[in-house]
Amino acid sequence: MSENNINTKDFIIGTLLGSIIGASAALLLAPKSGRELRDNLNQGASQMKYRAGEWKDVAQEKGTGWRDKAYTTGTELRKKAMDTTSQISKTVTQKSQDLKGNVIDKAQDFRNNATQKSGELKDDAAQKAEEIKQEAEQASQEVKRDVESQTQEIKETADNKVKLTNSDDLKANTNTSNTKK
Repeated sequence: MSENNINTKDFIIGTLLGSIIGASAALLLAPKSGRELRDNLNQGASQMKYRAGEWKDVAQEKGTGWRDKAYTTGTELRKKAMDTTSQISKTVTQKSQDLKGNVIDKAQDFRNNATQKSGELKDDAAQKAEEIKQEAEQASQEVKRDVESQTQEIKETADNKVKLTNSDDLKANTNTSNTKK
């Protein structure tokens, strides 16, 4: 676009300068009288003034067109930038919400897993406690039977000793009574 502007500008300037130089050379080299030459110069100057006015109008039209085109292009670019920014903002917001949802889901999964594991550990602990309780009751029963058995043995032993002692006492009493007689 700028290359096209420079070429158009150079063309207009070249045409203007070429016209001026050509008209001047034609007037100066033409075999005319002074009055005719002045009239021709005035006429040439009027033509140049008219052409310069036309070129000015053309330049203003092209400048206005370029200005309008620049304004339109700028507006389009600004709108495109705003749309792109809006789209990026929406995308970032969506990604943030997705990430937040993922984090919440992962936290919920973690909480559920922790609750499940806690329940499993609780059940395992209760089961182990029950097993230990049953083993303790069995051991208690065994100790109780052993104690009762040993108590019975001790009682029987004590009874036997008492019987022996009584029998020995009886014999001794009998011997004493026999000896006293």
